[in-house]
Amino acid sequence: MNARKVLSEETISLELKSSSKEDIIREMIDIMAAAGRLEDREAALECVLARERKMSTGMQHGIAIPHGKTDTVSDIVAALALKKEGVDFGSLDGEPSKIFIMTISPASRSGPHIQFLAEISRALSNPGVRNQLLLARSRRDVVSLLA
Repeated sequence: MNARKVLSEETISLELKSSSKEDIIREMIDIMAAAGRLEDREAALECVLARERKMSTGMQHGIAIPHGKTDTVSDIVAALALKKEGVDFGSLDGEPSKIFIMTISPASRSGPHIQFLAEISRALSNPGVRNQLLLARSRRDVVSLLA
């Protein structure tokens, strides 16, 4: 899977306004909805919030991957957003999250979701890529870094 097929400039934010976990999730859902990627904004929001209530999706190294599954999408959709000063997302390492990748995928299909996350995880395992993302000046720069 090519991240460029899932992420687009319209689903990238270089500076989130929100400063809490739930508000970041809402803001990212709004980014996807504004880009025309969601048929049912409320169903998408609820599936991501429900998943987050089960266990935090804050990972390590300043990365959070909020996600959910709903059959109101026919294929995986994703957004990437940055919050350079970081937000407490309940990360495994206790560090604030600065890079957020949200995915919503069909409940009936797990393959594309897993492939996309594997590709993004490989890229973000590189500290240089994480730093370049946080310094990105344009949405195009972000897509180029991850594709």
